[in-house]
Amino acid sequence: MYETRFVTGRPFRVPVETRERRSPDGGSARPLPLLAAVATAFALLHLALVAPGLVLGWDETVYVSQVSPQAPAAFFSAPRARGITYLVAPVAAVTTSVAALRLYLAVLAGGGLFLALWVWRRLLPAPVLAVAGALFASLWVTMFYASQAMPNLWVAYGALAATGCFLRAARDPGDRRALLGTGAGVAFAALMRPADAVWLVLALAVAALVLPRARRRVLPVVVAGAGVALGCAEWVVEAYVHYGGLGARLRRASEIQGHLGWYFAVDDHVRALGGRALCRPCDVPWRHPPSALWFFALPLLVAGGVRAAGRAGRRVPVVLATGVGAVLAAPYLFTVGYAAPRFLLPAYALLALPVAQCLADACRPRARWRRTATAIVAVAVAAHLAVQYAVVDSVADRVRRDTGDFTRIAAQLRALGVRPPCVVSGEEAVRVAFRTGCASRQPSGHDGSTTARALAATALRRPVAVLVSAGARPPAYARDWRVHPLPDLGRRTGFRAYVAGATPPAPGWRPAGTTR
Repeated sequence: MYETRFVTGRPFRVPVETRERRSPDGGSARPLPLLAAVATAFALLHLALVAPGLVLGWDETVYVSQVSPQAPAAFFSAPRARGITYLVAPVAAVTTSVAALRLYLAVLAGGGLFLALWVWRRLLPAPVLAVAGALFASLWVTMFYASQAMPNLWVAYGALAATGCFLRAARDPGDRRALLGTGAGVAFAALMRPADAVWLVLALAVAALVLPRARRRVLPVVVAGAGVALGCAEWVVEAYVHYGGLGARLRRASEIQGHLGWYFAVDDHVRALGGRALCRPCDVPWRHPPSALWFFALPLLVAGGVRAAGRAGRRVPVVLATGVGAVLAAPYLFTVGYAAPRFLLPAYALLALPVAQCLADACRPRARWRRTATAIVAVAVAAHLAVQYAVVDSVADRVRRDTGDFTRIAAQLRALGVRPPCVVSGEEAVRVAFRTGCASRQPSGHDGSTTARALAATALRRPVAVLVSAGARPPAYARDWRVHPLPDLGRRTGFRAYVAGATPPAPGWRPAGTTR
């Protein structure tokens, strides 16, 4: 079987079998075992070290509740997209088991990492791809979100695959699989987070203008544009159906994200790397400097990778990955006024390629001072892995501690008579309501989906609970409702519920685990 290729404008035929077995540098390569091993290790390590006992977070609850039979769907705010809900639907719609959902997503995460790297097998050597995959997978933020019902990791996979397919399609007009992969990768990313996909397409369009020795570069850009339009279609339609139009939804999304504009949030992301899933506002001290050392080394390693790729004749793939990764990071570093480490996962996935190229070059067999360089790299990588494990273990342990608190709160609300059909409002309403089987509704804020008058009217027909933490006053409509102490939630003490419309507890009954 042969395929037409172009060199200096002249077509010639290449045996496909030979091309499949050759690495970009002309040597023998076996990417399948290497990449499969990295992806499998990623999934198994997550399932063994992180996933056990990891309950649904606040954002996860919103996404899963859209299809879960456990409770009514939580309010779906303007910035969100339904891609992750579609992804979890096959499991979440048929079982309420969080363990089953974690297992399903972890397996998908391993498969997604493999496929996203597999796309690059004709552009970069298999060892470089394996090292890149291992570096990306070992980041605490990647390991933590591997089985989370959150969109950012999946955007990373879509962006990585789309970028590799784009370069292959730009170089070889006859590679139809790469052309389809470009559109599919962009559409997948757009289904997860439309804004990220728009930035991805812009980066690819600019790349098409500057790529050297590429033929028919317009078609891959057109396909990428079609992919983003297809992936964003549902989000746009929903904007007109539920949010008053596309412009209104974009404005509301900007408001919820703190009004997008010019912000210097690099330092926020540095502080968040200490283990904060969300740093908003990020005015906390920088308590864990070792957790961000790799972040400061990243630009130097990327630059070293670009230089090494140039010497090895692989400059274009590495420069493209670097450029697209930088574009995907820029909006979160300079237009959003807070930080969440998961926002930069797409950028990390792409920047892992030049970093891997840099490390591989430092340890190459003919390099001067190879043994010294290899030892330094080994020690640095070992220290990096130790820090990443310590952070992810701390973050996962913190989430596990919340499990018991939410379970006790939900159990006591049910004992108070707050049972389906019911409504929960106030602090942490989304997660508590989901565990209680109730709807979560807020009269104001980012998730405003009702009014105070409507909540008061609902309490005449069904149980309603308003959750209030210590030091906070209940809303005016709930001040005459029965008040009941609840278990502490993490470090927050004095948690209590104002309840109406529920069967009162028996005389003398007091929630377990509370004090007078």
